[in-house]
This record gives sequence, structure tokens and C-alpha cells, in this order.
Amino acid sequence: MNATHFDPKAVGDAIDNITAGLERVMTGFANLKMLLAPIPDTSDLAEFDPRDPANKVEGGTKLTDRGVEVCYRLFDAGKSRYAVGAEMEISFGAATHRFEAWKKAGGLDRVKMPLA
Repeated sequence: MNATHFDPKAVGDAIDNITAGLERVMTGFANLKMLLAPIPDTSDLAEFDPRDPANKVEGGTKLTDRGVEVCYRLFDAGKSRYAVGAEMEISFGAATHRFEAWKKAGGLDRVKMPLA
């Protein structure tokens, strides 16, 4: 009788690698879909300044609700996470966090909040 032996840790690691790969592929498809989407109207970008002090809480470490909406509108306009980070003077990690939140809120189909 020939029993097959396997290492459960190796199998678990292989499954984790496959899952991570699939997540990267799905993210790539989502990004490609956004690149192929029609270019949105950017005429409302003139109504706000990404570097307006009202976009950050005092001390400049966190975004206000207005600042979050400004980020979202920049994403609506097709700006990259790098561009939003530079324009808002936030880190790429913070821009990525806001990008993921924007996608979760519906992306281009989300309900826009007032910039009051």
C-alpha cells in the first residue's frame, strides 16, 4: 500500500499564494475597467482647491469630511492615487486608503456630498 503524504503547511501556503494572486488579478481588472470608462466631466474641479486648509483638520494630519469629498471628486475626474496624493499633500498610502473607500462607496456612481 502506497500512502501519499503531504505537508499541510505547504498546501496552506500554496492556497494563500493563489488567493493573493487572484486578488491582484481582480484589482487589475477593476483598474482596467476604470481606465476604459468614459472620461467624466471635470468642470466642477474648478470649484475647489485640493490644498485648501479646510480639507484637513487643524494640524493637517487628517482629512475633514470636505477633504474626503475633494479626494473623491479628484478620483471621479480620473486622477491617479499618486496625483491625488500630490494635489492634496497626503501620502500615497493615505490616497490609496481613500481610493479604496471611494470604490467601496460606489466610485463614479456614488452619491456626491456637498463641499460646504
